[in-house]
Amino acid sequence: MEGEDELEAIRKRKLMEMQHAAASEQQYAEEQKAAEIEKAKRQQILRQILTPEARERLSRVRLVRPDLAENVESQLIQLAGMGRINKVIGDQELRDILERLAGTKKETRIERRNK
Repeated sequence: MEGEDELEAIRKRKLMEMQHAAASEQQYAEEQKAAEIEKAKRQQILRQILTPEARERLSRVRLVRPDLAENVESQLIQLAGMGRINKVIGDQELRDILERLAGTKKETRIERRNK
């Protein structure tokens, strides 16, 4: 009797662990799906407000400075949502925006002194 009760308790615990793991996997899948939907929405908005050349430049910037690209995207999407962008942004305009947001570049200079 005591062995059977212990075995039943182990079975219940294992079943609960499996249910918890399944719920965690389902939650992870839902979060992934929501993230993909959000990314698709962002890309759609960017396709509407940026020229193909500007989108290409932004994708190249993302390779080097992902934080800057994310910042620019977020600001452009926010401005578009508020209706403050009333024309398509070209490559040169995007370059100007990137320069303003990137700030001044730190330049490293090495000076050699002859003895």
